[in-house]
Amino acid sequence: MASSILLSLPFLPPPSTSNPKPPISKLSFSLSSHSIHRKTLSIPIHFAQKPPQILRRRLIAGASVGESDDNSDEILVGEDAAAFELSSQKLTSWVYFTVILGVVLFALNFLWIDNSTGFGKNFITGIESVFQSPEVVMLSLTVIFAAVHSGLASFRNVGEKIIGERAFRVLFAGTSLPLAVSTVVYFINHRYDGIQLWQLQSVPGVHQLVWLSSFISFLFLYPSTFNLLEVAAVDKPKLHLWETGIMRITRHPQMVGQAVWCLAHTVWIGNSVAVAASIGLIGHHLFGVWNGDRRLALRYGDAFEIVKKRTSVIPFAAIIDGRQRLPKDYYKEFIRVPYIAVTAVTLGAYFAHPLMQSASFRLHW
Repeated sequence: MASSILLSLPFLPPPSTSNPKPPISKLSFSLSSHSIHRKTLSIPIHFAQKPPQILRRRLIAGASVGESDDNSDEILVGEDAAAFELSSQKLTSWVYFTVILGVVLFALNFLWIDNSTGFGKNFITGIESVFQSPEVVMLSLTVIFAAVHSGLASFRNVGEKIIGERAFRVLFAGTSLPLAVSTVVYFINHRYDGIQLWQLQSVPGVHQLVWLSSFISFLFLYPSTFNLLEVAAVDKPKLHLWETGIMRITRHPQMVGQAVWCLAHTVWIGNSVAVAASIGLIGHHLFGVWNGDRRLALRYGDAFEIVKKRTSVIPFAAIIDGRQRLPKDYYKEFIRVPYIAVTAVTLGAYFAHPLMQSASFRLHW
């Protein structure tokens, strides 16, 4: 599960208080008569297990197929991102998801959040006893979360072989989630404790710019995790090789979304704690770019190399230089339930800012 810490900040004044290479298989297809040459093309592709879902779409150009015209076909070696068919959904799966979510939230509250029974406050107090500066505490919390989160992700292949995909997902989430909550809560409660470096909140247009940037950041942050049933281990978790939707814009949407969010909120808050949080979070996601590509290369081999050539880390770079040509109906790749859900959650999170601020403050972390 590709994940990130999304720190929720209300726009309010300060409160008063190494795997062996898999065998090579051949993927063969014929170009249509509309192409420049009619021929059969074979591409050697490494598949560790089953090959990713292969889709045939009419595109403006075929990135790995070579030069082609407006009517050419491209074979996608990756998966169609955010595909959701209501007819394929099972009611029992979503019942299991709801039950699991409830159990997880109860356990998280009892074992970590509740100051009378959990260890969250002791964890924060322990770090504060070592570092007196709120900037250093903020950065330390981010680094601890990043080390655990990325460390477990790096050992995913080995861990899944030992204990299985579902058990490893439980271990991964059960370890990462409490640390993420601590980091978020500490940021909300201490975001105005640092040294004020600039003050732009009263400048006309800044609030609107920060709001718009935050909204856009959500659209990048979460679409790398499309299947909630996998997140909860109801469906068997997989390391996906996505290729459509937002992946055409950037291969690492979480990094882009986190960077946009951090920069926007650092401009809004304008102090040293916000700078420390942004440095930690952006640094973590930049490492995730390298680590994510490495893990996909190990799992999918040549299939990932094809997707890598068609996409870019920097948003729109592959589109601008012609490696990624968008299909005429590209907008349809976004008119899907997961993207609509992200949009709804984004709006909901904005209006829930006062509630999140109040809940965090009551913890006194």
